[in-house]
Amino acid sequence: MSEAPAKRRQVIKGIDASGPYPVEYRFAHAPDAERHLMVVLAGLDDPDGYGWATGQLDDLPVNVLWIRDRFDGGSTSYLCREMDFGVEKSVAGVVARVTESLGLHRFEVTLWGSARGGSAALHLGLKHGYGNIVAVGPEFALGSTVRERRPAVARHQLGEPTTDDDARTLDSLLPDLLASGVNPQANIYVVVPTDGQPDAERELCLGLLRRYRNADLVQKTFPLLSLAQMLVAGLVPRLTVAPLAQQPPRSGPRGIGSYLKSTSVVQSSFAAPVVLSPGPDDLLAATGVRLVGRAPGAVRVSLWENGTYLASAPVTVDGDWSWARRTWTPGEHNVRLFAVDAHGYQSPRTEAQFTVSDHLTPGVVPAGPGVAAPPVVQRPEPYLQVPAARVGFTGFATGAGRVGFRENGAVLGECAVAADGAWSWVPEGPWTEGPHTVEVFSIGAAGTESRPAAVTFAATES
Repeated sequence: MSEAPAKRRQVIKGIDASGPYPVEYRFAHAPDAERHLMVVLAGLDDPDGYGWATGQLDDLPVNVLWIRDRFDGGSTSYLCREMDFGVEKSVAGVVARVTESLGLHRFEVTLWGSARGGSAALHLGLKHGYGNIVAVGPEFALGSTVRERRPAVARHQLGEPTTDDDARTLDSLLPDLLASGVNPQANIYVVVPTDGQPDAERELCLGLLRRYRNADLVQKTFPLLSLAQMLVAGLVPRLTVAPLAQQPPRSGPRGIGSYLKSTSVVQSSFAAPVVLSPGPDDLLAATGVRLVGRAPGAVRVSLWENGTYLASAPVTVDGDWSWARRTWTPGEHNVRLFAVDAHGYQSPRTEAQFTVSDHLTPGVVPAGPGVAAPPVVQRPEPYLQVPAARVGFTGFATGAGRVGFRENGAVLGECAVAADGAWSWVPEGPWTEGPHTVEVFSIGAAGTESRPAAVTFAATES
């Protein structure tokens, strides 16, 4: 799914679910296909789990990959969920796949982040061999600091209860990595805040960083985007040139296109939600409009109109959803909606079209006095095979007081309609085995029946 960027860059959303944890990302192509990738990692307080995502990087001639720090609903600092480091594995896999899809080498990649995002840039960049790392105000004791300052985040990352051993495990990640001297060719830039607070872990890690010949401590006033421009151009402030690629690109634009398509947040194989009511020819009152439908496999349905978010309707385990809005403006309405599954993937879009009149009162339709609209039947689904003793009917009926049931001209029964339009009915005895076609009709205030809705199903031996 594409969204309008803050300035002029087209941003593509996706979810890579190939690892232990689904990874949500945003990607923007370089304006002129420059051979560099910037991976942006978020801090705890970055909006919506994305860092530097409000247009600051739009003028930078670089491919940009933003990775969201939201796993199971909370921040993990790209490390772990209840000490399960499958999060790190999943994030590292996405960075590697995007790098390869662009046909880039790892020295043509910059890991970039602030605060905990800077810590993640150091950790992932050093551990997985990327060429450039920019860490703005990183934390170094990753367990104890979050445990002291962000208890809820600590519980999400370390598990509950949080333990000293787990906190020490996270505290040791960056010091141990730096002490090992891994990825000695990396260009490392660390912006250290001048807060005057003694920090033993910071001093230890800065001392270890000084062993890296291409490591720099950057003043807080240094123009970071100028630094980014130099790194993208293959230059570092010491004016040494990054090595040129010794082999042709492995993939290129076609490769990244395939990757973006396969991990797109909108999946064509995920069925769009079905709108059962209202129909495109329905004329409804301004109050009491309820949208009803089906979305098997989804956890919610997202509803929009004219680009404005309306609501998120939960989907039952049986695949049913419904949503009512208190009032609508008179005129034609075109509501766009899509289903969302448990991983965050979205279905293609569908539409609900109807017309609202302020000359009608709830429950009255222009078909004639006392005539109700046909009911919506949610259960049973058409042509379903159901045990004979378990066939019941549920649905909605706009403007009706009762709903009736008839088969082969014989009335089977009726039920009352609740104030919100919902109804349900179960016959007193079991159905005979075999196919059944039941006509379901609404009964209006004047006792007039609506057009019937026919449902065919097969009753089977229990």
